[in-house]
Amino acid sequence: MHKSGFVNIIGSPNVGKSTLMNKLMGKNLSIITSKAQTTRHRLRGILSGDDYQIVFSDTPGVVNSSYELHEIMMGYVSESLRDADVLLLVTDVFEDTMNHEETLERIQKLEIPTIVLINKIDLKNQAQVAERIEHWKKILPKADVLPISALHNFNVDEIKNLILDKLPESPAYFDKDEITDRPMRFFVSEIIREKIFQNLKQEVPYACQVEVTEYIESEDRIDIRANIIVERESQKAIIIGAGGKQLKYIGIDSRRDIEKFVGKHVALKTHVKVDKDWRSDEGKLKKYGY
Repeated sequence: MHKSGFVNIIGSPNVGKSTLMNKLMGKNLSIITSKAQTTRHRLRGILSGDDYQIVFSDTPGVVNSSYELHEIMMGYVSESLRDADVLLLVTDVFEDTMNHEETLERIQKLEIPTIVLINKIDLKNQAQVAERIEHWKKILPKADVLPISALHNFNVDEIKNLILDKLPESPAYFDKDEITDRPMRFFVSEIIREKIFQNLKQEVPYACQVEVTEYIESEDRIDIRANIIVERESQKAIIIGAGGKQLKYIGIDSRRDIEKFVGKHVALKTHVKVDKDWRSDEGKLKKYGY
């Protein structure tokens, strides 16, 4: 008997969805920062064994839309509710309810197996965690509720066991050697965007998009050119920094992690360009892959 299915991860921003995805996959596919709304795309990770294939989807945190980009991100969330075989709803010990009530109401009406994962339990005591478990059992009485700490790998194996119990019988959807359906350029752009979030504060990272314009692989190295897209000249100046120092730091951090990801020496060149109000322009968003 072979099991396969789509296991979609949803939840509010910053509850640990991307950390969980990486732990379940055993590889860093999703970018992680301490800032909310870092994930913008729907990212699939494919985990295969001899008799199973789990196709995970990491999705953006559910938000109330203020940009056209947010509308697209919420579209990915709606899509993930429609095509899931198993749903992982990630919350944490600080959250009473999802910050987007309409999405929670849709989850309550779903007939598919749902697992509520209460993350960050290392930050509360046992009694507080028990209270959270009972709280979510009342909200979603048909769901399995499991306390976890994705960061510390607590109960991550148990999540996989629960998923395998609930997956339908099916042949594999993807080649067993594949770990994602995204091309390498996507992960390069995400790594650079992660470093922008880590090196810069406040709103500037949210106005950034990374476009890989060149990816040339030879036997011993990969040459990459990437544009960092911003909405304002003032944002461009912040990213470049005095004497180009900020952009240099972003480039050094990015190159190091890209080399770890691809397993080769990388020559990375980055440029900063202004594309006014790209987050609010449907045509520009399509150009950047949204």
